[in-house]
Amino acid sequence: MSRTVPLDHVRNIGIMAHIDAGKTTCSERILFYCGKNYKIGEVHDGAATMDYMVQEQERGITITSAATVVQWQDHQISLIDTPGHVDFTAEVERSLRVLDGAIALFCAVGGVQPQTEQVWRQSEKYEVPKLCFINKMDRTGADFMGVIEEIRAELSGNPVPMVLPIGQAEHFEGLIDLLSMKAIRFDEASRGVKLIYSEIPEAQRADAEKWRHYMVEKAAEQDDAVLEKYLGGGVLTDDEILACLRKGCISRALVPVYCGTAFKNKGVQPLLDGVVKFLPSPLDVGSVHQADAPEIVRRPDDSEPFSGLAFKILSDKHMGKITFVRVYSGTLQVGATVLNTTVGAEARIGRLFRMHANRQEAIEMAHAGDIVAVVGLTKTRTGDTICDPEHPIVLESIEFPAPVISVSIRPASRADNEKLGSTLHTLAAEDPTFLVTYDPETSETIISGMGELHLEIIVDRLRREFNVGCEVGRPEVAYRETITTPVEGAYKHIKQSGGRGQYAHVCLRIELQEKGQGFVFENEVKGGNIPGEYIPAIEKGVIKAMEHGPCGGYPVVDVKVTVYDGSYHEVDSNEFAFIEAARVCFRNLFLKGNPELLEPIMDVEVTVPEDYMGAATGSICQRRGRVEGMEDKGGVKLVRGFVPLGEMFGYSSAIRTATQGRGSFTMHFEHYEAVPFNLAEAIMEKRRKENKVR
Repeated sequence: MSRTVPLDHVRNIGIMAHIDAGKTTCSERILFYCGKNYKIGEVHDGAATMDYMVQEQERGITITSAATVVQWQDHQISLIDTPGHVDFTAEVERSLRVLDGAIALFCAVGGVQPQTEQVWRQSEKYEVPKLCFINKMDRTGADFMGVIEEIRAELSGNPVPMVLPIGQAEHFEGLIDLLSMKAIRFDEASRGVKLIYSEIPEAQRADAEKWRHYMVEKAAEQDDAVLEKYLGGGVLTDDEILACLRKGCISRALVPVYCGTAFKNKGVQPLLDGVVKFLPSPLDVGSVHQADAPEIVRRPDDSEPFSGLAFKILSDKHMGKITFVRVYSGTLQVGATVLNTTVGAEARIGRLFRMHANRQEAIEMAHAGDIVAVVGLTKTRTGDTICDPEHPIVLESIEFPAPVISVSIRPASRADNEKLGSTLHTLAAEDPTFLVTYDPETSETIISGMGELHLEIIVDRLRREFNVGCEVGRPEVAYRETITTPVEGAYKHIKQSGGRGQYAHVCLRIELQEKGQGFVFENEVKGGNIPGEYIPAIEKGVIKAMEHGPCGGYPVVDVKVTVYDGSYHEVDSNEFAFIEAARVCFRNLFLKGNPELLEPIMDVEVTVPEDYMGAATGSICQRRGRVEGMEDKGGVKLVRGFVPLGEMFGYSSAIRTATQGRGSFTMHFEHYEAVPFNLAEAIMEKRRKENKVR
């Protein structure tokens, strides 16, 4: 089956933004104008196509990134609508890893919000070119130029307006297209399908001329030959301006900006025009290479050996495990055998689909640049590379943040016992930031995630989607342990109990690393005092001790451990003896290194009306938080601060009560900090009472 859309007409894009900026509403309009839907689904009615989970429809938020494929002006656009809530940041991370471009959505009133900064940073990490769409231009307090200034100041972007709004807030009527220098209004009777072009209103002509000049100047800066022509007084053609803006957008030197109100059906078609004009095709993104061997390359071409990246796993009641794959090179056919180079397992492609949210369209073959769903990859996990078995390659995987909150979970009845374990592992395979562990001391199953809402959704899915009755314990914070002063010492492990004994002698040094640097192990043993084959066993013993720290049983972080001396016995030394010696030595030394407990600190932003400023700052201070700043934004006050996660449980109801339901907040993980001594003692004492220390 040959390709129906040329590769340079393919766009793989995502919509990313802060929660409630209007991503899903914008996606629904795109589906409508591209002819995919004949009826517009509204988020507030629970009828949005892309929010197909029951939990999404009830809460009016996006939880899982939904994928669909649409056609616009002979171009194929694969669109992924990503969540805005910080608890589902992994969905954004994995989507950006496989996308070629993105639409960054901003609320015209809220501007750059905390989660906007987070997703912008994620997109920069994966070097994803972007367009900006300033939504909700019809809302009171909308400020197009204000948001553009925030993008420049707070995100270090280089925004270039492609349109100007005609009026703002309740007076928002349409747009001025700075390329054609025409006014565009959207016919309300046709729900914005019909565009009405006219001359620019006289009152805005000077402003339009000024911003067109700015746009042309920014375009000329992207190409030396064009810049020379421009500075020499030459007039640039529209084609030259478009080519230069496209070049600047793809290189991330500039960001074209559009605006409108998706809910009122205004401004979405010019945005789609911008997607096909400026965002890259797989050809513009170019080749991919092996993570650790840049010379092993795959070009975006159907004739190349097949390679792809699994970026999302979904469990379907009828089809089982569905794996979303971005095809980077070659073609993928139903019935083909592929190799998962990450785990070293072969699999056969059972079925291939193009996804439209939770509906599927069966296809026989996928081509380079496609995003498809595959049935048959049972052993594949998120971030795995699949490829032609004859031409193996391992692409760069996807990194996910570690969970920060845990709860215990137990089955409601004996009948639910078996189902609970298997269902939790199914959900863990879908979501890399959701972990399931078993605590043998308390015989409890522990689930960990990115926040209260994340775990609440998981539990809700267990009960409703999988019919598993369960009871949930109190949330637990993911504390960490570390030392504050360097320490060194030795330990001898000697055991004689008839027959062959055990002997291992190790000398270790433990030093503190910088925050976030993790664990480093070094070998400084000289003269063969410990044979080389036992050094990995020493590292294994140290890691074993670090999994459950000596103080409260929490993981140890940010330490450097050096083995600098020791001894062995010709007969009695073995791997197990050195693991045990290193484990005990580390535990003993750690307790002498003035250990301290670390807790996750959250960056919290509270939005309240001015009358409730005192309540907002007070609520942060009462929770051991510190207020970092206050500002006005769109007629409300923003209070930003750092608060320990352990103090944030139940905060949403507390802030609503304190502000008569008019306050809201967002938070995301910032860093780990030491817990005050008296509090740390109480936490560890409680932990010991619960018998959680190994």
